[in-house]
Amino acid sequence: MSTVSLESALDHLIQQGQAEIDLPEPRLVERALARNEGILTKSGAFAATTGAYTGRSPKDKFIVDEPAIRDDIDWGTVNTPVEKDIFSTLYRKVIHYLGQQNNLFVTHGYAGKDRHYRLPLKIVNEYAWHNLFARQLFIRPEDGENPEDEDGFTIISAPGFKADPEVDGTRSEVFVHISFEEKVVLIGGTEYAGEMKKSIFSVMNHLLPAQEVLPMHCSANTGVEGDVALFFGLSGTGKTTLSADPKRYLIGDDEHGWSENGIFNIEGGCYAKCINLSKEKEPDIYDAIRFGAVLENVVVDEKSRLPDYDDSFLTENTRAAYPLDHIDNMLPQGKGGHPSSIIFLTADAFGVLPPISKLTKEQAMYHFLSGYTSKLAGTERGITEPEATFSSCFGAPFLPRHASVYAEMLGEKIDTHESNVFLVNTGWAGGGYGVSERIDLAHTRAMVQAALEGELNQVETLEDPVFGLHVPTRCPGVPDHVLQQREAWNDLEAYDQKARELASKFRQNFERFSHVPKHIREAGPLL
Repeated sequence: MSTVSLESALDHLIQQGQAEIDLPEPRLVERALARNEGILTKSGAFAATTGAYTGRSPKDKFIVDEPAIRDDIDWGTVNTPVEKDIFSTLYRKVIHYLGQQNNLFVTHGYAGKDRHYRLPLKIVNEYAWHNLFARQLFIRPEDGENPEDEDGFTIISAPGFKADPEVDGTRSEVFVHISFEEKVVLIGGTEYAGEMKKSIFSVMNHLLPAQEVLPMHCSANTGVEGDVALFFGLSGTGKTTLSADPKRYLIGDDEHGWSENGIFNIEGGCYAKCINLSKEKEPDIYDAIRFGAVLENVVVDEKSRLPDYDDSFLTENTRAAYPLDHIDNMLPQGKGGHPSSIIFLTADAFGVLPPISKLTKEQAMYHFLSGYTSKLAGTERGITEPEATFSSCFGAPFLPRHASVYAEMLGEKIDTHESNVFLVNTGWAGGGYGVSERIDLAHTRAMVQAALEGELNQVETLEDPVFGLHVPTRCPGVPDHVLQQREAWNDLEAYDQKARELASKFRQNFERFSHVPKHIREAGPLL
């Protein structure tokens, strides 16, 4: 059976009444509850658990090896090829499996707020709560719009279908296959809803550069005067927290494109990590978790139905998915001008990077390609002490093309639009993880605010002797001694040793970018 006929078979399932199409949130919640897919919390949010898979399965993600895209993909451990025949056979089996289910759930939407670059989507789900998740995370059609009439991608998610590696050519029972020629994302064996969101981000990371648009794994907001800021950072660095600023309007939480017209959100919702979430520290996120929102793997008290955001029994990767309109100060159009400020966030558990520093364009490209943060003890099996981790462009798992493609585009845009770039450490000060305290969130907020308002542009800076970073000597709302990381350590020799150790890790990681221009390679640590 050809892929065309497989697509027809899928459409036949939908048209013969086996699918409930474009249900609004109340009906999807009702269907999910009736099917025992989860429970309601006290705030009205729907809470579900995802079984054995509480995060993405990166080793089970494959790109179908097809002539049209073969030369554009950076093949390797992130972008692993799968043969077209294996994909087609799995596609056929999944369609057959879905045909045996009592109900399917279908919703339509878009990826990309800018109409010039948006991608139409059809999402087909086995679970009602997955369809609710997709409805909240992707952009909903407006009146008169029908993504079905446009040439887009189809997501098919069948958690109940488990692959047989010996028969199906997969690595495990889980598979996430992306076919660019057939425009299909095929997901099976996992209940983790985030696979849908991140797969489409990978698709956009391939499609947008061909349209001269830079796709970015970042948050974005704008001030009352229209100044746009971007926040890049890996999980746990504070990207969602710092971009949800009550004094600024949120453009988006996680995925954006930067075109000749400016910034646009790729999504219609937020997918916030909510371990240790509190109303006091993150009121916008806390209040957004109400009816229509989805909680993933959050422990909920059976009697009171109150979520316990501090409980990591199921996973550290607890999540909340909610539409952008659950945030009071969101920007409905999801678009803004060219960014005047770009913030790279890192949670340095070694406690040596400055709390804030200003970067040259070359340093910006170096740190963008590096994408540094720390993994902490206890967050992953086998990690007993902090580890340096590097993720190119702050989103390596989602980059089909070589990282240098995105870095070159960023450098060109920084040049063209004269954007200021800052590196902000939201990690530890005065010592490393387990020895000292994390940098005070109030101080971090004050530093970010000063950067966005241009208050650091004329401030005297000191050059960090190891990393070459330009560290402000003053910042409104922050004691001067807080800005100089080395001064916060009681044992200066220990600081110097840790700084050299981290600098060495940066340089070792950057060896894989030997092809980038010399002035970029030399913008890193000065060892």
